[in-house]
Amino acid sequence: MKFFKLAVVSAVIASIGGGLWLYWQHSALFPSTQDAYVQGNIVTMAAQVPGRVVAVKVVENQHVKTGDVLVEIDPSIFENAVASAQAQVQSAGEAEGAFASQVDAAGAALTSARASLDAATNQMARTQTLADRGDVSSAVLDSARATQAQARAGVDGAQAQLAQARAAMVANRQTLVSAQAQLATARTNLKHTQIIAPSDGWIANLSLRVGATIPAYQPLFSLVEDQVWWVDANFKETDLGRIKVGQPASITVDMLPGVTLTGKVQSLGAGSGATFALLPPQNASGNWVKVTQRFPVRIELAPSSDPLRAGASASVTIDTTAPARAGQ
Repeated sequence: MKFFKLAVVSAVIASIGGGLWLYWQHSALFPSTQDAYVQGNIVTMAAQVPGRVVAVKVVENQHVKTGDVLVEIDPSIFENAVASAQAQVQSAGEAEGAFASQVDAAGAALTSARASLDAATNQMARTQTLADRGDVSSAVLDSARATQAQARAGVDGAQAQLAQARAAMVANRQTLVSAQAQLATARTNLKHTQIIAPSDGWIANLSLRVGATIPAYQPLFSLVEDQVWWVDANFKETDLGRIKVGQPASITVDMLPGVTLTGKVQSLGAGSGATFALLPPQNASGNWVKVTQRFPVRIELAPSSDPLRAGASASVTIDTTAPARAGQ
């Protein structure tokens, strides 16, 4: 009887020891954690122009599609800006032809003045020759010189007028370019009076109401995208040596009982959670106690039709027996 009891106790101890060994082996090959949370891209929505809200076309937790109009701002001021810029562009455009005509006229005047100067110069040469032979009086020579000087002054004046006309045309073109830029900006601002959904997702943190006056670039509400999901799982530092990028993972989410999602390791955190905490622990003290740290491991979820929500609690198990992704 005593031998039988000893055998039973030995068998129980061996079973417990074997079970613990198997559990340790499984935990080493398939590390898991319940310190994990589902995450998604959250876009902070803000207006790009200030103004008064005239329409809020969504409600809290509503699902929207890319391109849906979410909020409308009073466009009247921006419509007036567009009309004013259009008038400036039209005015500068119409003046372009007039300035071009002035340049052409100044160019023709300069050509005529140069022809007059050439004629006066030739006449001066002939008169000088006759004066050298004594065939004309000095008064005639002085008159020829005065005519040549007057013709030269006419050329200088025509050149100045041409330069002035060209400068005016350049200034008008600059005015036209500036007006066109102002028109483009005004049209962009008018377009921004509508806040558009950048992607599919759910509206969150919405408290905006019609009649509210909002500034530009101030956060108004959030859009939780529904296209890309991942899990941030915090593993013990003793598990990181076996976890590699590309290894498969199985994920269970508390809000989806009975559902097992699949994914793969996307990246391993470069620092522990305590490292990036607002108040990191002060370990340089006489009361220091070693605590196993946890490091974030990002798990890329495979596409799934299951409804996920950002911040949902999850449990993650990684198969470290699978090979890591090539090149990592």
